[in-house]
Amino acid sequence: MKSKNAIRNCAAALGTSASLLAAFMVMAVFAAAFHLAPSASAQAPPRFVGTITAISGTSLTVKTDAGQSYQVDVPAAATLKRIEPGQKDLGSAVAMQFADLAVGDRALVKLDPDAPAGTSQALQVIAVKKADVAEKQQKDREDWQRNGGGGLVKSVDPATGVIVLTSGSGSTAKTITVNITKDTMLKRYAPASVRFDAAVPAPIDAIHAGDQLRARGTKTADGSSIAAIEVVSGTFRNISGTVTSTDVANNTLVVKDLATKKQVTIHITPDVQMRKLPERMATFLAARLKGGAGGAPGAGAGAGSGNGASGTGSGNGWSGGASGGGSRAAGQPGGQAGGMSGDPQQMLNRAPTIQIADLKKDDAVMIVATDDSTGVTAITLVAGVEPLLQAPAATQSLLNNWSMGGGGQGAADAAAQ
Repeated sequence: MKSKNAIRNCAAALGTSASLLAAFMVMAVFAAAFHLAPSASAQAPPRFVGTITAISGTSLTVKTDAGQSYQVDVPAAATLKRIEPGQKDLGSAVAMQFADLAVGDRALVKLDPDAPAGTSQALQVIAVKKADVAEKQQKDREDWQRNGGGGLVKSVDPATGVIVLTSGSGSTAKTITVNITKDTMLKRYAPASVRFDAAVPAPIDAIHAGDQLRARGTKTADGSSIAAIEVVSGTFRNISGTVTSTDVANNTLVVKDLATKKQVTIHITPDVQMRKLPERMATFLAARLKGGAGGAPGAGAGAGSGNGASGTGSGNGWSGGASGGGSRAAGQPGGQAGGMSGDPQQMLNRAPTIQIADLKKDDAVMIVATDDSTGVTAITLVAGVEPLLQAPAATQSLLNNWSMGGGGQGAADAAAQ
């Protein structure tokens, strides 16, 4: 009898322990969830800049450029001001109402350090209206189109501030002299990036022969000389080859470079521009590059080079084209055939977009990429280019037109914000 009682007591104790263990486990799960998902306001830094993604009552949700989202309450006592895109002097800001804010507006939020503990309340909100940004971007694109030019760097003279570019090929080949002063804004693309807003200040001696360069300023009537107020440059690699394998999970593909006969691992980022040329479009481009009847004279692509990336402000409709900042400021487009513009970038923009999963073994591709310590990262990848690979030298010129987003839209977007 004693042993039965002992067993019953032991079972009861075990049941109680199991219940307690289960309860503790539930509590631990809730505690972990609370720890892992605190309120956005509790973690918000003293000040942050981003895009308004939601408005509810008197609260804003702002997503920073780094990807963090913060929710903040905007009390009636907070200071709200509106500033024009590109302005740095807050003295030019004007008062605005909370009701004037909208999703898509850019906002600088400064939190109130005296707000109750555990809350995020705005002391000041400085906003740039989405509509104002769009208007300034359009004006800046037009300015890059009118007053911009670019090409491959032929020579750099830091002492005199003179940079000589080459652009165009054949009958459209020309030399552009870019004059740099102490007031010129010089920028260099960051590694594995062609985003203008990620470009960093760099001295003139960071620019080397073979680099792609885009300049904006006072341009002569024939476009042969530019007194630059803004310059962006970068080093790029052109690859033409066939796909050996793809790795969708790791966002990479292996391409056999036709020039070097070597396998190259290409990294694909969210900013990459990936397109597939329709067969008719590819055939048209190939005929034009071979000097056939498919393209109008003077519509040739940028200067041929196995390294670097080129564009031109006239003659070949240079327009950057990299995703995350590609220019749409075309120069002087060439002729049309079958409804297709002679501007290679405009043609590329109309081609269907694709993903890594759409690529198959032995597909022919043309790639513009950065090549540095981080690896080879694609800027633009174009498939459906089998006809183009029949003119390998000329395709290098075409790749130069599909290089970086050095002016136009990329510059305009960054300047406006």
